[in-house]
Amino acid sequence: MPRSEKRSEPRNADTLVRWLRSRRARQLACAVGGLFLAGIAWIAVTGMLARNELLAAQRTLDGLRQQMAAGSAATSAASVTGTPGAAVDVAARHAARAHRLTTGPAWYSAAHLPVIGGPLRTVRGAADAADRLTRDVLAPLAHTATELTAVTGQDDGSLNLSALRRAAPALERASRSASDVRTQVAGLPRSSWLPSLERARTQLIAQLDRIVPATVDAAAAARVMPSMLGEQGPRRYMVVFENTAEARGTGGLPGAFAILTADRGRLSFERFGNDTELAKARATVDLGTEYAALYGRNAPTSVWVNSNLSPHFPYAARIWTAVWREYKGQKVDGAFALDPSALAALLAAAGPARLPDGTAITAANVLDMTERTSYAAFPKTEERKEFFLDVARATADVLLGAADDPKRRPALFTALRGQLQEGRVKVWSAHPSEQSELRPRPFGGTLPDSSDPFAGLVVNNAAGTKLDYYLDRRLDWVPGRCTAAGREITVTVRLTNTAPGSGLPTYVTQRVDAPPYRTRPGDNRLLVSYYATEGAQLDKATLDGRPALLNHAVERGHPVYTVDLELPAGATRNFVLHLLEPHSERPPSLLRQSLVRPLQATVRPYVPCGD
Repeated sequence: MPRSEKRSEPRNADTLVRWLRSRRARQLACAVGGLFLAGIAWIAVTGMLARNELLAAQRTLDGLRQQMAAGSAATSAASVTGTPGAAVDVAARHAARAHRLTTGPAWYSAAHLPVIGGPLRTVRGAADAADRLTRDVLAPLAHTATELTAVTGQDDGSLNLSALRRAAPALERASRSASDVRTQVAGLPRSSWLPSLERARTQLIAQLDRIVPATVDAAAAARVMPSMLGEQGPRRYMVVFENTAEARGTGGLPGAFAILTADRGRLSFERFGNDTELAKARATVDLGTEYAALYGRNAPTSVWVNSNLSPHFPYAARIWTAVWREYKGQKVDGAFALDPSALAALLAAAGPARLPDGTAITAANVLDMTERTSYAAFPKTEERKEFFLDVARATADVLLGAADDPKRRPALFTALRGQLQEGRVKVWSAHPSEQSELRPRPFGGTLPDSSDPFAGLVVNNAAGTKLDYYLDRRLDWVPGRCTAAGREITVTVRLTNTAPGSGLPTYVTQRVDAPPYRTRPGDNRLLVSYYATEGAQLDKATLDGRPALLNHAVERGHPVYTVDLELPAGATRNFVLHLLEPHSERPPSLLRQSLVRPLQATVRPYVPCGD
């Protein structure tokens, strides 16, 4: 064989090997590419299916929530199946399918890829969160609510306290699960190249921010409600109706009152009375040196209408219960407070009440009738106070009737929870173990004794008028630069008296403060207090641009700066404080005093120290 042919054989063999290797590489590349495309297709298809399942779960829960809010348990049952619990079960099945669709090797691998991995991790995390939320949180809440609002087998319509106590462990687990889910969702990627996904994450966090406190409250309720509602024996409570047309620290002037009894879940009222009856009653209670220095050693405990000058509701509750014991020789187990705005929300769920003369008291008119038009309709004090008692009796009958009615009970409880969360219904227990559960809740009405950032605007009517019905309040909290001593904070309080200059009844506009200066009908006078963060120091304060004369005190560790100001009809006053507060990056918690018109508050974001 020629030498040249022998030399060509290896070259031909090498070419063949390279060709075979190239072919296998192409096949492998095609196979990998095919798998990648299949994975992308699988993720796209299952992602769309998961989205549809999540939307179905959301629609089910939205329908349930709307129908529950509308007030009919029977109607809510019609949305999917028989009960709210069954509706949540349907939503849970949709969420579970969404979770299953976003698991598996394709989703796991793709979620760890650069660029596209972030959005996919968010999708997987959201589906998992929805699954856990419906299964471990909403389901036990809904089933407990169904059991509690169902007929108990008794003719008196009392609440099923044994069922509530049995549900306590499940509700406690639901509360922990809700907090865990909130933490899980917060850890998902914050940003991606899909704005719609970022919005969905933000909305989910907002929903969880509402759900988590609700589960905490539900678990606490299961722990304390059985005993508070008389599971082990009758309980007695003082219920005070606050008139927010004349501001006091906890909301409004304590006017009419009632004594409520609770016996094995059955509620009833023993009697009703008004502030005149307790005008000369005194309370023997020691609220500490700070309280005495700020409010005077005797005035709040010896003058019923000034018993709630402090925004710290437990102080008022202790005074009220002590007054009743001194006056009647009867011990009570706690106190509740509510105002006409709260009554309006409860009547919206329970239905209208009727006065003895046939007048309808509804959600739409109860606030206006009790805090505005009644002063013109009943110029005599005795007639007006009797009207207030008639309103209290009539609305109490309707509310107790709704609580006894399994069909109206869910809507009433939903409305009550909303008012508790807003702090328009406040609760205090004389039993320490129960009060420890109530204290940190919004309805506890407590002034926190912590060093966390805090901002509280509190007004007390100093004129004896009923003009706070027309009061607008605005608070702007603006953090400034950092210094070695702390962070600069500017607080601007804007108060506007929108009362008309004429046409109001004399009782509404008359002054009992006898000021040394001339006033007109509709002019008001307020003690305006700002509660700052513990450790804050005042640099300067102005009232309408001029240096303000302030009273400085401390309550529960919070510096309190108070200005006495005249607020003429139609006028606006601006109260500005420049403070130096301890370093923090946390936004302040706000004290929202419950008056007729809600506080308008703005909290500006921090500028990081060093910028």
